[in-house]
Amino acid sequence: MILFISDLHLCQERPRTTQLFLDFLSREASQAAALYILGDLFEYWAGDDDVESTYIQSVLGAMRRLSDSGTKVYVMRGNRDVLLGAGFEQASGAELLPDPVMIDLYGRSALLTHGDALCTDDVEYQQFRQMVRDSKWQQDFLSLPLAQRKSQIQALRSRSEEAKSYKAEAIMDVNQDAVAECLRTHGYPPLLIHGHTHRPARHSLEIDGKHCERIVLSDWGDTGSYLLCTKQGCEVVNL
Repeated sequence: MILFISDLHLCQERPRTTQLFLDFLSREASQAAALYILGDLFEYWAGDDDVESTYIQSVLGAMRRLSDSGTKVYVMRGNRDVLLGAGFEQASGAELLPDPVMIDLYGRSALLTHGDALCTDDVEYQQFRQMVRDSKWQQDFLSLPLAQRKSQIQALRSRSEEAKSYKAEAIMDVNQDAVAECLRTHGYPPLLIHGHTHRPARHSLEIDGKHCERIVLSDWGDTGSYLLCTKQGCEVVNL
């Protein structure tokens, strides 16, 4: 079986979510051939030099144990942890994925993405997304002292939460034309899996006469869920 999760937003301030994830790694994920984490594993990631913190070590250590046990672990950068890099890979045993990426899921093509690139109605956010994914911006930001980076990230988080309060809900969801164009560009895969919107659902789509299912993964809090896929198909399992 292959498992998919997204949007855990792990941080020290969310101990229940962290413990839920650690338990999931040692139980359900340990029985899987592969685990895909499709972005926003962490509430924020200030840089790979932060792996020395006790909290980060506990999370990455658990992921490393899962990887060492034989489960392949794949992580896609989200909007919150776009700065994940080689240091994270080495400490966690996970492989970072490009966004989007196509995989073979038991003989069926599946397109994986975090999902934020599909929210094109939020023009302000798309401008921010383009900025923080620029290699020069990342290089300049990572050259700052860790404490300064964390301070700037906290300020960005505060402004982001404030901005959400006055944005229409529809603006923060995916744009259907963007979804269609994404599927069209990648050859009409029968399955699209993403997170980001915190609106878990399964959508049946017809794009240019081709059928596709769009599965939106749930975010995690005191509870969580994962998508379990086998040769027989995919189902959502609540924790």
